[in-house]
Amino acid sequence: MTSTDATAAGQGRAGVWNLPNILTMIRIVLVPFFVWFLVADAPGLKSESGPWRWAAVLAFAVAIYTDKLDGDIARSRNLVTDFGKIADPIADKLLTGSALVMLSLLGELPWWMTLVILVREWGITALRFFVIRYGVIPASRGGKLKTVVQTAAIFLYLLPLAALAPWLGWVAFAVMLAAVIITVWTGVEYVVEALRLRAKGKRHEPDSLGEDQP
Repeated sequence: MTSTDATAAGQGRAGVWNLPNILTMIRIVLVPFFVWFLVADAPGLKSESGPWRWAAVLAFAVAIYTDKLDGDIARSRNLVTDFGKIADPIADKLLTGSALVMLSLLGELPWWMTLVILVREWGITALRFFVIRYGVIPASRGGKLKTVVQTAAIFLYLLPLAALAPWLGWVAFAVMLAAVIITVWTGVEYVVEALRLRAKGKRHEPDSLGEDQP
């Protein structure tokens, strides 16, 4: 058996119940607990910055760590599966989306920021599925930067910074504003790439009368 055959065999044996996929499932399960911790800390939707808020911070940190960990393990052990390709981005969007919505509900994050990010995230996801017949839009460096800055901004907002020092709240706002700008910028890039991919695919489609006909 060649090394190529061994790799293919390894991919064939990688079922749903492997460590990276289990970590992804754990991240999905953590989302309702994360939301509940924020709600428990905010009776009447007014945050008290108590122990439940810190529990939410911990849950978010653990979930984000599993995101990095499952990707590293999947690539190093050749455990990339179709389930992981679908479930991993869904888990990420559930986590960040719930965090953004909850922060806005608590009055800590402007709704327009949340809406811009959510519309971009779910819009680009829908766009990827729309053009998948023509090809896959790969993740760009800008997209990876967007994820890092978004995560950092959400984490800063989750920390009860205003209770520690009011000026730290402005730091969180500045990072979130940068996240919004990068999110919009990369969203435009993906739209341009999708249009280019679609145009290229249409040029290679057979003519409606049939190119092979005499």
